[in-house]
Amino acid sequence: KDFRTLTVWQKSHKLAVKVYMVTQGFPKEELYGLTSQLRRSIVSIPTNIAEGCGRGSDKDFAKFTQIAIGSASESEYLILLSNELKYIGDGIASELIDDVCETKKMLTSLLKSLHKSTSN
Repeated sequence: KDFRTLTVWQKSHKLAVKVYMVTQGFPKEELYGLTSQLRRSIVSIPTNIAEGCGRGSDKDFAKFTQIAIGSASESEYLILLSNELKYIGDGIASELIDDVCETKKMLTSLLKSLHKSTSN
């Protein structure tokens, strides 16, 4: 499977690019803290989708999809924290959280379909 054809990968990739752009404005003292953590967690979403696609089975793909869901939840929290620390404005934070939540819903649907195919 080509991961680039998956809508959930496309959405999570665009989200990762957006987060990288937003975090460029974070304070320099956060470079190895919150900036790095948020970037790693957000990039983990499309990365795990891509890696799961490259595995040989739907069971393996499901495992990596589950990891991507966890990374999305981590990213959601880090965006909330960044907003409370005033590193991200309310409008941008709301937009990013909406994107993360939509991505989580898409990943959950993908996971359900993978579980169905492995239980047959």
